[in-house]
Amino acid sequence: MGRFFLNVFRLAIKELQSLRHDPMMLFLIVYAFSAAVIMVADGVKLEVVNATMGVVDDDRSQLSRRMTDAFAAPYFKTPEVIDRGTVDRAMDVGRYGFVLEFPPGFEADVLRGRVPAIGLTIDATVMVQAGNGAAYIQSILLREATAYLQGTPLEAQLPIAVVSRVRFNPNIEGRWFSSIMQLTNSITILSILLVGAAVIREREHGTIEHLLVMPVGAFEIALAKVLANGAVLLLAVVLSMELVVRGWLGVPIAGSRALFLCGTVFYLFSTTSLGILIATLARSMPQFALMAIPVFTTMMLLSGNMTPLESMPQALQWAMHVSPSVYYVQFAQGLLYRGATLEIVWQPLAIMVGLGVVYLAFAVHRFRIMLAHAG
Repeated sequence: MGRFFLNVFRLAIKELQSLRHDPMMLFLIVYAFSAAVIMVADGVKLEVVNATMGVVDDDRSQLSRRMTDAFAAPYFKTPEVIDRGTVDRAMDVGRYGFVLEFPPGFEADVLRGRVPAIGLTIDATVMVQAGNGAAYIQSILLREATAYLQGTPLEAQLPIAVVSRVRFNPNIEGRWFSSIMQLTNSITILSILLVGAAVIREREHGTIEHLLVMPVGAFEIALAKVLANGAVLLLAVVLSMELVVRGWLGVPIAGSRALFLCGTVFYLFSTTSLGILIATLARSMPQFALMAIPVFTTMMLLSGNMTPLESMPQALQWAMHVSPSVYYVQFAQGLLYRGATLEIVWQPLAIMVGLGVVYLAFAVHRFRIMLAHAG
């Protein structure tokens, strides 16, 4: 047993030395856990920001002007008053994301207790702003109407006001969500690429023959690659979490960071094993890249990271349960956003470990076949 651990340790040191002499891979690790996280957090906006709006004001009343002036930064740019005849052309060329239309006699109808309709045209090609912006506009219009009619007999006839209380992200800051999810994406991509590239590098550089004459087994070689590359990525996750996510971006972490790192270790165990498995199926680095890209792209897009798993077709939900990314996203969101404890997130942790064991067993089997063919 002592010989086994010594062999794994020495092979892991060899992996680290090999990575140290690969400047492009080191640059990719630094970029993925620093600049990429910052750019996605600051660049990808899930909330409405600087939305363009045109206003057709056929009423030209105090109430319509008040409602128009209520749309201000940072959610909306200053609305532009336009003619009704220019609406279609302006929407066709994408000049406005929203066009609000006040009908003639709007204020008079409101004061008489009627319920006049306000037209809202939305450019739905701007998908995120189209959905969220409609809710923003409805809320702003209701707020201004309530303030305008305050103290009049009509105030009692207004619809019941809905008061929303947002948990875990009170200001609905997009960077709180996107920074953490980009961090998980970087872990997924790099863990597969890094360990897979290490296997392919052995084959292309001819060092696989050196391993064949050494008194080591396929399991020791595979485990050393998992441990060495996983340790590098774990260090990158720690630095990214502390210096980039919490330091640079100022994102608060609700749960235990130690428990998050523990769960990341289990996830890295699964994904690095998957990376070895893919590498044993590829014959060259380009072929490995072409096989790995659809794998980690699918893992990122369909893990519940960007859209809830429950909104996907049932068959696809079942298929994605073989991916450890589904359980890692559940674990990370529950822990980092909601402050969940171990008694709540233990199940996704256990499933990640189980999937990792299956992937590693299959990867070692394929690795033995690869070594036999190389010999």
